[in-house]
Amino acid sequence: MKFKASVFLKGAGMGAADAVPGVSGGTIAFVTGIYEELIHTIKQFGPSAFGAWRRGGLSGLALHLNLTFVVPLLLGIGISLVSVAHLVTWLLEAHPLLLDAFFFGLVAASALVVSRSLTNWRLWHVLPLIGGLLLARALPGLMPLVAELGAESLMLVVAGAIAISALLLPGLSGSFLLLTMGLYATVMEGIKGFDLALIAQFGVGCVLGLFFFSRLLSWLLHHARTGTLQLMIGFIVGSLPLLWPWRELVRYQLGPAEQMIPLDYRYLLPHDYALLTGESAQLVPVLALMLAGLILVLVISRQAGSRAPQGGH
Repeated sequence: MKFKASVFLKGAGMGAADAVPGVSGGTIAFVTGIYEELIHTIKQFGPSAFGAWRRGGLSGLALHLNLTFVVPLLLGIGISLVSVAHLVTWLLEAHPLLLDAFFFGLVAASALVVSRSLTNWRLWHVLPLIGGLLLARALPGLMPLVAELGAESLMLVVAGAIAISALLLPGLSGSFLLLTMGLYATVMEGIKGFDLALIAQFGVGCVLGLFFFSRLLSWLLHHARTGTLQLMIGFIVGSLPLLWPWRELVRYQLGPAEQMIPLDYRYLLPHDYALLTGESAQLVPVLALMLAGLILVLVISRQAGSRAPQGGH
C-alpha cells in the first residue's frame, strides 16, 4: 500500500486545527481539497464493507475502504493531536491573542473558499445561511446540558459523537463545543496521558457520530448542495467571534469538576482591551498573524484546486 505523504500532512493540519477551540478540522479538509473524499470514505465504513470483503477479499476491502487515503490521514490526525496538544495548551496560556489572531484569519479565509463553490444560487439560500449563523451562536449555549447526563462515561460518549460531527463541518469547532461542555481539559489531558479508558469511551462516541452524521451530510450535499454550502458559510462566519482576540468573558458557569464553562463574551476594540486588562493589545503582531492565516488558506486552496467541497477545527 502506497503511503501518501501529502494526505498525512493534510491530516496533521486537521489534527492541529481540532486541538484549538474555535477551529474545525473540516475547514482544513475543505481548503486542502480532500473534503469530498473524506465524506465518501467515512460512508464506506459500514455494512457494505462486508460485501466488499466477501467479493474481493482483503484487497477488495482495502479498495472499498480507501485505505491508501484513510491510513495516512488518521496517522496525521492522531500524531498531530497528541503532539500539538502540548503546544496548544501552552500557547492558549502564554500567547492567547496571537493564537486566536492566526486562526481568525484562517477561518475568515475559509468562508471565502467555501463561497467560491456556490452554484445555482437562489434568494431562498439566504435562509440556510442565517440558520448557520444562528446555530453557530446557539449551540455552545446548549452544550453545558451534556454535563447534566450524570455518568462520566455517558458524557464522554455523547461528547465524542458531537465533537466528531463538528469536525466534519467547516466552521463548527469540536474543541470549542468540548470547552462549553466542560470536557475540553478532561479529554485533552486524557489524550496526552494516554488514559485508555477515557479514550475508549470518547472513541465510541466518535465512531457513532461518524457513522450517522457522515451519511446525513453526504445526503444533504447530494440533494441540496448549495443550501448546505450556505449553511456551512453561516457556521464559519458565526464561529469567527469565538476567535476574536480582544474579548472579555462576561458569563460562565462552573462544571461538575468546578471548571469554568464559557457562555458569553464581550468583543472589544484593541484600545478598549488594553484599557480594560492593562495588558498590551499586541496590535501589530495580531494583525500580521491574521493576515498570515488568511494568506495561508488562500494559497493552499489555490494549490489544491478546491473549487467545491466535493462532498468541514
